[in-house]
Amino acid sequence: MASKTRTAFKRIGILLLWSGVLAGFMVLLVAAMRDKDNTKCSGIRVTLKGDDRNAFIDEKDIRALITKDKQQSPVGMAISDINIANLERTVERDPWVRSAQIFIDNRQILNIVVAQRDPLARIFTFSGNSFYLDEQGERIPVSDRFSARVPVFTGFPTDAVQLKKEDSLLYVQIGNMARYIAADTFWNAQVEQVMITGDRKFELTPKFGDHVVVFGEGTDIPAKFSKLLLFYREGLPKAGWNTYSRINIAYKDEVIGTRRDGKSAPPPPMYKDSTTADIVVDDDLRTASPSPKPATARPDKPKAAKPSASGKPAAKKPEKAGGNKPKAVYKPNNHRNRN
Repeated sequence: MASKTRTAFKRIGILLLWSGVLAGFMVLLVAAMRDKDNTKCSGIRVTLKGDDRNAFIDEKDIRALITKDKQQSPVGMAISDINIANLERTVERDPWVRSAQIFIDNRQILNIVVAQRDPLARIFTFSGNSFYLDEQGERIPVSDRFSARVPVFTGFPTDAVQLKKEDSLLYVQIGNMARYIAADTFWNAQVEQVMITGDRKFELTPKFGDHVVVFGEGTDIPAKFSKLLLFYREGLPKAGWNTYSRINIAYKDEVIGTRRDGKSAPPPPMYKDSTTADIVVDDDLRTASPSPKPATARPDKPKAAKPSASGKPAAKKPEKAGGNKPKAVYKPNNHRNRN
């Protein structure tokens, strides 16, 4: 019985001991929190996240947002008096800021972590106004001191923020094309300007080559760019980059070139698969297309020569030189690996 009593008292003693330790810890924690709340903010640290090449804001801009009101400036203010949520809303009101997170570290420094809005394209309207388009399809105002190096789209039909159905569809197509160009190193360097035509289609002006690429509607974007890349690799090196004034990739499975002398190329054979496609070359056109199947030879019946006035068979006229000019066919290998 005495042994059980001693065991019970021992357990109670251990419980009281741990309770005392826990109570002491809570007292110290509350005291530390009160001490921190009474401590003043010693400084500001700004961290920017995003594409540094197209940054519309810097650390000075963020600091200016926080400290522009001297009475509300957090530096020197008691930490308990700093309204973190209000400061975050102030920073996020900046049109070039996507989001902001603010916290105070153990050294009483106010940390501001800002996610910037990265532009994908600059869009000019008919009236001459312009704005940037970001990853989420939202508008970014133009900066007076900074110009982002992104593709330029000209000829957008309206300045309105609330778009009509047809303008909204065009806006989405611009975003899709801008994302594809930005994600590809070659096209990001090659595409300089995209013009929106009156019928809401696209024409590209490349940085290299004196020609215009007729893109058509903003659909099938990867397929059209892949077809144009194949044409650049297999067609233009032989014909010359300045041979054509216009290269039309708007139609499915074909590329139509217009020579600089004004001659329009005839409709080419269908381009099916780059692994089996041939490059058919003639004076007016260079395009990717499958090799045509040879037609079955049929013997022609000899035609009787018509007698002349003298009763003798009429002499045959000599054929024109170059009347049946053969086309040069180039068979590329492993195009699928090149795309």
